[in-house]
Amino acid sequence: MLNFSSGIRCTMNKAACSTNCADPAIPAKIPPEVLEPLMTIGGLEGLSNQIMPRNAIMLNVSLFKALSDPFRIRILSMLSVQPLCVCIIRELLDISDTRLSYHLKKLSSMGLIEGTSQGNYIIYQLTDLGVKALSLCSEERKSRA
Repeated sequence: MLNFSSGIRCTMNKAACSTNCADPAIPAKIPPEVLEPLMTIGGLEGLSNQIMPRNAIMLNVSLFKALSDPFRIRILSMLSVQPLCVCIIRELLDISDTRLSYHLKKLSSMGLIEGTSQGNYIIYQLTDLGVKALSLCSEERKSRA
């Protein structure tokens, strides 16, 4: 068994590896158009060193979970037009204060929106990250037009 510094473990032995491959962890039947570039970056260990770190992956998982609700996408869409107070968002979504508060907290905790107190109101607006996230969500809508 091979252990890479990246945490990858391979149970293949050297005999299972192609003679063109110096990395015994790479299976023998790899198409040349995949194998050759893979070897130029250092094989599986080189690839492993170039992929997103686990903590960044988990952050992205959380971000996409925050984007996985239709109410939250609608909130982001509303805020892309202009900053809004809770009363307008609630009216357009037609949901309870409790449910709206939950969704606003999820979006805010991920840094997608921010609220600013103005007197008795909290005015929500998109952050730069919220704008980028919404642009990902909007691609399908744009491509249909």
